[in-house]
Amino acid sequence: MSGCHIDQQQMASLEETRTSLCEQFASVSGADSAVAQCYLAENDWDMERALNSFFEAHMDSVFDVEDTEETTNVSGNKRKELTTETTDASGSKKKFKMDKADCIDLTVEEPTCSSSNSKASQADSGASQTDTEDSKLSVISWNVDALDTLNLAERARGLCSYLALYTPDVVFLQELIPVYIQYLKKRAVSYQFVEGSDDGYFTGIMLKKSRVKLLESEIICYPTTHMMRNLLVVWVTFLGQKLCLMTSHLESCKNQSEERMKQLRVVFQKIGDTSDDVAVIFGGDTNLRDSEVVKVGGLPPGVSDVWEQLGKQEHCRYTWDTKANSNKAVPYVSRCRFDRIYLKSAKNGLKVTPDHMVLIGMEKVDCGRYTSDHWGIYCTFNT
Repeated sequence: MSGCHIDQQQMASLEETRTSLCEQFASVSGADSAVAQCYLAENDWDMERALNSFFEAHMDSVFDVEDTEETTNVSGNKRKELTTETTDASGSKKKFKMDKADCIDLTVEEPTCSSSNSKASQADSGASQTDTEDSKLSVISWNVDALDTLNLAERARGLCSYLALYTPDVVFLQELIPVYIQYLKKRAVSYQFVEGSDDGYFTGIMLKKSRVKLLESEIICYPTTHMMRNLLVVWVTFLGQKLCLMTSHLESCKNQSEERMKQLRVVFQKIGDTSDDVAVIFGGDTNLRDSEVVKVGGLPPGVSDVWEQLGKQEHCRYTWDTKANSNKAVPYVSRCRFDRIYLKSAKNGLKVTPDHMVLIGMEKVDCGRYTSDHWGIYCTFNT
């Protein structure tokens, strides 16, 4: 009887573990529980292998229609005009118009030239910038939800339109997949890409070649993650001064709070270990609840939450907002500040202070959906 009882306990434990794995797989991939169970069982219940198998089977054809349309546009000289309205840093409406080809061919590489030639070129195009504006560092952080393959090509074009509008110096991206990053590389030719992986789904950092120079990069693994998460770190120079940039996508779902806090401690430790002479900017989808930040001891000394430092403005509080964003069509309202930007200022070297923050991606693209189920964050810093 005792042996039978033990067997029943073991089976119950195994069933609970596998049910949890199915739920995690479904959360990451967007697939239903039956599909999750199939892929996990085929891969001996190894989460990473199962997810890689799923992505390889489903993602290769995501942009097939887009590539066909692009070929048609080139050969047939058909061009589709897009009009987008968004809000600039001053709070005023900013309207721009571009055709489909402009949106795809994001920006050409800026030539290396003297500052006088550069300013003359800007004057010719009617886009003059002050020295103060030139010294500002602009950043976008965005979970682009490439795991949702519905209308993915159109939504990727939406991201490109925002990159063309804001021309940020640094872009932190989460939930990338290989075909999505390849799409961006073909179009955002004025950016250098650093990826957190090349399998499954991952994070990435884009650096504007004309203003930000890559020195080195590092990937720090989270040893107990069940969702293939890690911390991507790059060291760069901006205006000739060294700067450290980090992005991550912390463990998802409410029931993964303990793992998420473990990962947050790794992030804070890495920020703290960075030289006091180097400013650090972290941007990413943290999935954090404020109580979790409190539980890990709060922000480390010298580290600030940029949204809080800029006065906790309500208009850019909620980056995950199912009340306003209908991409997920969930039967409940959830409004959370999952996406965050942290700053550690340098005691010496490049001085970086927050200037402005606004949410982007709040306009639907042609398919009637938003660029992502998250709003993006556009933030500028004084240097």
